[in-house]
Amino acid sequence: MATFRVKGSLVAGALAAIGASVCCVGPLVLLALGIGGAWIANLTALEPLRPWFIAATLLFLGLAFRRLYLQPQVCEPGAECAEPIVLKRQRLIFWVVALALLALLSVPWLAPLML
Repeated sequence: MATFRVKGSLVAGALAAIGASVCCVGPLVLLALGIGGAWIANLTALEPLRPWFIAATLLFLGLAFRRLYLQPQVCEPGAECAEPIVLKRQRLIFWVVALALLALLSVPWLAPLML
């Protein structure tokens, strides 16, 4: 049950990060793929919602961190979650996802430096 909650927090954080960066990363990716058009400018309409998406991303990452590090694991003996390797794997996946999401969130601030 705890595994589902951690995965849910990570998935929700990933969706919020994608929402926060769609106004800036979306047009860059589409243009890099050779897809262009005036309709791409409509993606910037989500820019006012970006702070809310960033807040949601950080909230969900915080919830996943709390579940993995601060709350004790409650598992029945012999259950899959009682294995220490499972917790290590969950923590590794958390940090990989967290770093990817933070990189995705930082693109709008770093993109002007790359051009």
